[in-house]
Amino acid sequence: MSSAAPTAPDAAPEQAARSDVPARAAGRWVRLRAAVARHRADLLVGLLFTALAGWVTHGLWPDPSGRVLALNPEDQTLYEWFLAVDSRALLGDFGLLTDRLNAPDGVNLMANTTVIALGVAFAPVTLLFGAPVTFALLAGLNLAGTALAWYLLFTRVLGAHRLAAALGAGLCGFGPGIVSQTNSHLHMTAQWLVPVIVWLVVRLLRAADPLGGPDRRRMLTSAVGLAAVVSVQVFVGEEVLFLCALTLLVMAVAYALADRALLRRALPGFAGGMLVAAGLALLVLGYPLWFQFAGPQGVADGMFSPHYFSADLVSWWTLSPLSAAGSDEAARLTTGPAEYNTFLGWPLLVVALGCAVWLGRRPLVLACAAGALVMAALSLGPDVVVRGDRTSIPGPYALLAGLPVVDGALPMRFALAVLPLAGTLLVLAVDRALRGTGRARRLVPAAVGLALLPVLPAPLPTAERPALPEFISAGHWRECVRPGGVLVPVPLPTPKEPWPMRWATAADAAFGLPEGFFIAPYGKGGTAAMGTWKRPTSYLLSEVAKRGGRPAIGDRERRQAARDADRWGASCFAVADGTRHADDLRATLDQLYGPAERVADAWIWRV
Repeated sequence: MSSAAPTAPDAAPEQAARSDVPARAAGRWVRLRAAVARHRADLLVGLLFTALAGWVTHGLWPDPSGRVLALNPEDQTLYEWFLAVDSRALLGDFGLLTDRLNAPDGVNLMANTTVIALGVAFAPVTLLFGAPVTFALLAGLNLAGTALAWYLLFTRVLGAHRLAAALGAGLCGFGPGIVSQTNSHLHMTAQWLVPVIVWLVVRLLRAADPLGGPDRRRMLTSAVGLAAVVSVQVFVGEEVLFLCALTLLVMAVAYALADRALLRRALPGFAGGMLVAAGLALLVLGYPLWFQFAGPQGVADGMFSPHYFSADLVSWWTLSPLSAAGSDEAARLTTGPAEYNTFLGWPLLVVALGCAVWLGRRPLVLACAAGALVMAALSLGPDVVVRGDRTSIPGPYALLAGLPVVDGALPMRFALAVLPLAGTLLVLAVDRALRGTGRARRLVPAAVGLALLPVLPAPLPTAERPALPEFISAGHWRECVRPGGVLVPVPLPTPKEPWPMRWATAADAAFGLPEGFFIAPYGKGGTAAMGTWKRPTSYLLSEVAKRGGRPAIGDRERRQAARDADRWGASCFAVADGTRHADDLRATLDQLYGPAERVADAWIWRV
């Protein structure tokens, strides 16, 4: 009895704690169910966007390593190599100048659209499953993520009705231009940070408005957040950031003219916050941007002609070939299947214009309309093009001629900024209609829904890609080149035929390649160019690969071949079975470098 008495007080709290565990678990379950109930509509919208993204990209999913986007396989090869190189950051093997391509000079990753932030974030996926899986995943996630981010901005910042927000966000994330860019341009489709940038700019403006009581703490956090998001976006895609900044600038001017009272009240605080954000971002981005423009292999100008990459005026009211109601005949109105940036179709243009007129002279409506008109006009390029014929009518883009960096932008991509602006107008109109009464409550949402139906995306065409040689897939390449060394696939990769870069991608960029597909200062006078000059031996081998035959090889060619191999730092050359004119290539290489060795399904020459 005496020994049991002291234990009773100690046992009671333990029993009470044990009995409270189910109660706490039940409480958490109740709170979880309540949160799900509150956000059920948001979750359904997110699932809808995810399903739509899966539908658009579903051709890749049966076998990401064996399937390729049929309309732009060259760029997919390039971006998969980017993802492989980026993933090496997880292994501690990464720099802004990589020697894994264009050996020995290397490639400036900042001067190329290398989606560094995406590659590093998804490095575990790449290293575990391969870059093609990461590419397929990002192709879908960029669509769904962009749409969901705009949906959250419309519902949380604008306070829009969920149906209105879903319709507008669907256009932002799955509009013709974004779906078209999904043909391998990951840096253009990863726009899920753009709504975050817009939110932080709006938050800073609201905090700077004295009518709400200027909130210096909120202004500071908004400026710091803006600097952080902008810094990340630079390493996702600078072109998207440029388009976002230019659009916001046009909208800010239009909004200020429409609401001059707000301009007088908030300008000092807002300008100060933006300067803080710019200064903080510059601290982070100063060196990477210097490296991009003035560092090794850097380029200070664009390489694409604005005259060639101009939007055709007629394309604006034409439906994209990648839309459900589109026609393949419309493809002649643009430069390629990855650039259907303007193909909104006349129903959507008419309805968007009608919504803008119906909404009246609200500052946000005027700002969106002004931004859309300016960006659409800039997309027409230096001279207006109509049905493929260049006219003598100058386009507004001519005003940008000669401006550093800006002059290198592709005019037709300015049209991508019109999607979220048109989407915002649709959201505002449908939201106003749903909150009102009368015929507009049904008429406006129905008109918007009908206008969006023709631009619903169709699945992206895919095709089977050639299998990798066992020499690469089974790791036999290690028998002739050490990790970090240089392997020379024959023929060598070029911008038009980058397929050997898949060898390095499959090996997680563990070895380097000469030449390849990239942007570097190999143009006239050190200007930007695609790829590099071919060495004499590379040119000789490429001619054999194209036309066949066995050229005469003498001491001069052998000495040149030795110099080229030394210049590249090559460990070995390799020709895989199935290569076009493989027998002729083998005979040529035998004369240049001596008898070949057989390794798996490839012939190799050690040098």
